[in-house]
Amino acid sequence: MVGGGGSGVVMVLVLTEFLEQGLSTMSKVAMSRGMSNFVFVAYSNALAIFFLFSASLFFYRKRRLPALTLSIAFRIFLMGLIATCLQLLMYVGIGYSSPTLASVMTDLAPAFTFILALISRMEKIDLRVQSSMAKIVGTIVCITGALIVTLYRGLPLTNGSPSMPQGLLLQPHSSWIIGGFLLGCAAFLLSVLLIVQVCQSKRTWILRDYPAELMLTLLTCVVVTIQSTIVALIMEKDVNAWMLKPDVELMTIVYSAFFVVAIRSVTHAWVCKTKGPVYISMFKPLGMIIASAMGVSLLGDTLYLGSVIGGVIIAIGFYAVIWGKAEEEKAVQESGSFSFKSSSPKVPLLNKPVEA
Repeated sequence: MVGGGGSGVVMVLVLTEFLEQGLSTMSKVAMSRGMSNFVFVAYSNALAIFFLFSASLFFYRKRRLPALTLSIAFRIFLMGLIATCLQLLMYVGIGYSSPTLASVMTDLAPAFTFILALISRMEKIDLRVQSSMAKIVGTIVCITGALIVTLYRGLPLTNGSPSMPQGLLLQPHSSWIIGGFLLGCAAFLLSVLLIVQVCQSKRTWILRDYPAELMLTLLTCVVVTIQSTIVALIMEKDVNAWMLKPDVELMTIVYSAFFVVAIRSVTHAWVCKTKGPVYISMFKPLGMIIASAMGVSLLGDTLYLGSVIGGVIIAIGFYAVIWGKAEEEKAVQESGSFSFKSSSPKVPLLNKPVEA
């Protein structure tokens, strides 16, 4: 359960948030200089296969892999399809808006996960209990904050840097709304992926049937690479879009593949095992602050009042949902019987999947 963590765990999670927001910032810079977001997703996943394959050869050299059945293969294909759509929506959304908005909208994932868990009957609510009310109110507050940050800009709080490319400084309000919508869809798919990963149904928990996380990630990454390459070939008619330049474009692709595989996935798996997924979730709103600071200082973005107000509202709703879930898990651990607990209490409310 979520307990008081050591300073080492805290520092690792804070560093992970910095690296994650750094990836969003670098991808925005690369896309502003002409990098195709479709090609970026295809190349970064293809390179990730190299890192994952190398790690798998080392890790499984003396271990026996479970059998890959047709049922498991179908579920891997389904996870890959969701992950492909998620990544494409995320980076196209960043292209239309900013890494700051992407970080804000990602915090909607716990609310969406709660809604999906209710629909799939993995969660039950009791309006007489504080934890249930906290999750309901927190979900409503999160969605309200998302609408504010997307539809209302308000007064500018900072001035954009004149040294940055004009395309990074001026985002028309219509583009901002489109970006917010795409990023909201990405957050929804993130929640869908979490549900699919943890418990597609009572009988098809993929990690239960195929308990080889690293190989599962590798196979999903292969599926995403194939699917994203097909999409990129359809969307990008210009052959030059596939030619990598030895500048920020190549750096972003390498950074994306290496960071997601070698750092974020390992860190989250370690902390999730030792502290639980809720502990990881507690650090996610920190990403909004980091993304805002990077956007203003590195991209020359203008910080608007609406983004601040909406971000604060989403953070409040976020922690309300997380608190409600933590209280339920605490009650389950203490009493062993909780009348309205999840049918699967291990469903994480926000633990970003590996970008396969």
